[in-house]
Amino acid sequence: MTPRPVHAMELDEDEDIDPPSEETSEDEGANTIVTRLFPETLAPPQSAQLRMVEAILFAAVEPLDEPSIAERLPPDCDVPALLAELEIIYSKRGVNVVRVAGRWAFRTAPDLAVLLQKNTIEQRRLSRAAMETLAIVAYHQPVTRAEIEEIRGVTVSKGSLDLLLEVGWIKMRGRRRVPGRPVTYGTTEAFLTHFGLDKVSDLPGLEELKAAGVIEGRTPVAFSIPNPSDALAPDEDPLEIGDQDELFTPMAPDET
Repeated sequence: MTPRPVHAMELDEDEDIDPPSEETSEDEGANTIVTRLFPETLAPPQSAQLRMVEAILFAAVEPLDEPSIAERLPPDCDVPALLAELEIIYSKRGVNVVRVAGRWAFRTAPDLAVLLQKNTIEQRRLSRAAMETLAIVAYHQPVTRAEIEEIRGVTVSKGSLDLLLEVGWIKMRGRRRVPGRPVTYGTTEAFLTHFGLDKVSDLPGLEELKAAGVIEGRTPVAFSIPNPSDALAPDEDPLEIGDQDELFTPMAPDET
């Protein structure tokens, strides 16, 4: 009788064999991959979370808000706390993590701007009238054209408002609830981004303007800096569909 060969490992006939695991498909989302690495029951360590947020901000082509960052991270990540820690970590480096217009991005450290001046595009300066108009809109928004003229003491040329609209620093935001329903103007997200502000309430106040030399001498007793707001005023209605296209026509190049 021929002896039965002995194998290194034998399986019972009833024992199941697990099928080979499928490889992750190329089109599988980054969020799914992260979830596999760090299951919901076990959040990744904070150092790993910081690296994830750092990578997301570095690869982004534009500033990101917190919900956009959170949707790429595993569950239970404290995004505000992670961003605050990254802000501290990068505060003394060549690039900083900053918040502009409610969103987060990497920006060159302000004190190193001189190193990059040769690589920047020289922008045409706004006229004095346009700068004054922009300042009035920024601090007095929502403001109408008639109110701008009253504050400046001169008639506002259509070109100044149109130029600021073309640049994207101001916008038509609503209509005043008065006879004629004049259009109200306010600043845009592009204005906040350009001047490094998070919100319009971050505009410099009276003391800051004095320290910067913008306001010289003694100011009148009743003089104060208004508090601008992005919210609709009690006497302001939002623009209706098509209003902006009807009221504003972009200028031709030779009109600037």
